[in-house]
Amino acid sequence: MKLLPVKLLMLTVLLCTLSCGTVDYEKKYPRMVANADPVPAGTVELQLNKILSPKLTKINAQVIFYPRFNAAVLEFRYEMIRYRLFWDLESRKLFVDALEQYKVDYAARNLSNRYRKTRAIYGKTNIRLEWELTAYTKTRVAYPVIEIGYRFRDKLPYLSILLQSALEDPDETDDSRPSESAQYNIYFIRAQADELVQLFDQNYLMSLLGGIHSPQEYDEEAPVDPYYETE
Repeated sequence: MKLLPVKLLMLTVLLCTLSCGTVDYEKKYPRMVANADPVPAGTVELQLNKILSPKLTKINAQVIFYPRFNAAVLEFRYEMIRYRLFWDLESRKLFVDALEQYKVDYAARNLSNRYRKTRAIYGKTNIRLEWELTAYTKTRVAYPVIEIGYRFRDKLPYLSILLQSALEDPDETDDSRPSESAQYNIYFIRAQADELVQLFDQNYLMSLLGGIHSPQEYDEEAPVDPYYETE
């Protein structure tokens, strides 16, 4: 009988521990459309600047849907670093609108070979960026500006995304100096951009979840948080 209070105390501590460790997902991820792990959505070809060369190199990038962020993530490796670009509803719409205007300008032969004027001609926004060297190294997070426009390379006009450099978000557990993400361009021909638009479609992404129910009704007109809460 004397052991009973001790057992009760241990049970109370255990329950408190479990309660304190419970994650409030809707508070942590305010744009969450389903409490589900990331799911692959497809692959898309794109071009990047070739290392130590004026030429472009073509790669296959993965598109992965992150339901807790309600973001389509473009994931690829470049210069030994793995990058993830989180495209929320707002930034995806910007890309779709940019492609449509680019097609209009292309058809009208209204394209200028002055990159300083055209690199952000279709708009710009902030985007969540993650990068890491390997799966076993620290994942760093920043919110750089991306500029959407077009650029001539080898006499061909590509729809382009300029990913500006940005300091990583401060980490309270890390006293080291914050790293800075690299600045580089991503290039698409029209067919590649069309494929990415299909993978960016919200209805398509939601269909990947099957029978998983959303914690809140999806609303295309709802305001989108420019940054994500991750802590």
